[in-house]
Amino acid sequence: MNRDEYVEKLKSHIDRWSSEAAKLEERAKQAQADAKAGYAAQLEKFREQRNHAIDEMKRVQAASMDAWSQLARGADTALKSMQDAFEKARAGFDSKNKDKP
Repeated sequence: MNRDEYVEKLKSHIDRWSSEAAKLEERAKQAQADAKAGYAAQLEKFREQRNHAIDEMKRVQAASMDAWSQLARGADTALKSMQDAFEKARAGFDSKNKDKP
């Protein structure tokens, strides 16, 4: 995989999880007041990780052809952290919704 293909892969993941997070944000708006704070905190953690992944993607995109593969390791780590934050947020939403009557 070359640098441009790798950047497109990163962008695709970021876009997909951002879209899913937008759905969670809509659910958070409809949540009870006590659950909203928890949802907001989980979404904020996701947004922080997403922003870090975007920064890493930009570094890879701007890197020379020789250096991009080294930067890709950092981007992979950032992408994994973003995915973990999203999955944790989604699990929190799902568990709270199961508790609803």
